[in-house]
Amino acid sequence: MKNPEHVIGFDAAAVAPRDTLTDDPAVVDTPYKSRSWRHFENSDKGAIAGIWQAEPHKERCKCDYDELCHILEGEVRLTDSHGQSRVFGPGDSFVVAAGFDGTWENLTDVRKVFFILS
Repeated sequence: MKNPEHVIGFDAAAVAPRDTLTDDPAVVDTPYKSRSWRHFENSDKGAIAGIWQAEPHKERCKCDYDELCHILEGEVRLTDSHGQSRVFGPGDSFVVAAGFDGTWENLTDVRKVFFILS
């Protein structure tokens, strides 16, 4: 099915997936694999959007970008540097704003829609 001009559908077959192994011990205690489909990129605006999925892991984050997330499958727990945490699951939407310092933890396999603005 063809999209209207300037409308981008997140059809899995439309773009090749990017597979990543995150194994830097400064970032994660246990290496994990993720896969993403970048359906939209605009480097002039610092924007990237698509689908991301990854297996359970806990990652230390210091965000210098804003990210809108919408959880499709699984559960994540975000914990800030003060110990405040919240769990998000299927159907939940949230923004991780620039300046977030804490951890992102996939409690299960997770699949999300994301939009990053740096």
